[in-house]
This record gives sequence, C-alpha cells and structure tokens, in this order.
Amino acid sequence: MTINFDEYKKKYPNTQRENLIHILQEIQDECGYLSEDAITWVSRYFNLPASKIYGLATFYNYFCFSPRGKYHIEICEGTSCQLKAARATIKEFEKVLKISNGQTTKNGMFSFQVVPCLGACGIAPVVKINNEYYSHVMPSQVNSIIEHYINIDENE
Repeated sequence: MTINFDEYKKKYPNTQRENLIHILQEIQDECGYLSEDAITWVSRYFNLPASKIYGLATFYNYFCFSPRGKYHIEICEGTSCQLKAARATIKEFEKVLKISNGQTTKNGMFSFQVVPCLGACGIAPVVKINNEYYSHVMPSQVNSIIEHYINIDENE
C-alpha cells in the first residue's frame, strides 16, 4: 500500500510533537500497521531519530509493525483475567491458530496479540476480536469462536 504523505503534511502543517501520535494513529488506521517507510517518513518530518519514533510507538499497545489479520484477536492478561485462567485461553488460541503472540496466520485471516488490559475486568477473561468483546472466554470456546469468523469469511 502506498501512503500519500503529502496529505499528512497538509493536515498537520506544523511539526509540533503533539501531532506525532495523531499522525502515527492515522497512518496505522490507513495501512493497518506502521511500516518501516512510515516510521522513516515521520522521523524526517518531525526531525527526530527513527529510534525515537519507534520507541514512542512501541510504548503503546495500539501500534503494530507488521500487517494485522482481517480478524485481530486481543486477549487480556490483566490481573482479573489471569485469576480466571486467561493463560490457558491464550495457549488454546496459539494452538488452534498455530501462531504465537504478535503473529499473523499465513493466510492473513487472523492476528493474535496478548495485551496488558482491555479494561473489561467485570467480564474476565475477555477476548476482543476487531471491535467485538467476548466475555468469560474459556479454552473450550476457542474453536467455536474461530469457526464463527471462518464461517463469516466463507459467506462473504
């Protein structure tokens, strides 16, 4: 995907640091991830080392540096989720999808990320797929959740 960086220059004509996160978010929203080219462009535009841009982006769970799957799975490992067997659910997702944390399936359908907290402690353990939350997810439910998305994809 080719990014039209001129559009970002027009939208954010000043290179004050308060615009840095906004530009990174918009680039990721447009492309699905922050590419090396995007990090380099932002670095040059803000006159900051690429390592600073990368360091900032890695601080936030929102940003990713490789393409996400069509269905991005986030599994919470916050305290409430950990107390209710989130680790076993994480391992089951890894087993079923045959990928590890931060990876995308070969067909590009699923990506998987363990996150510190999804802010839904009352429904722990919680899984978020794109913008849909699943509550009280146990390892025995993982196959049916994945099959649900496979069926959606086949019917499109």
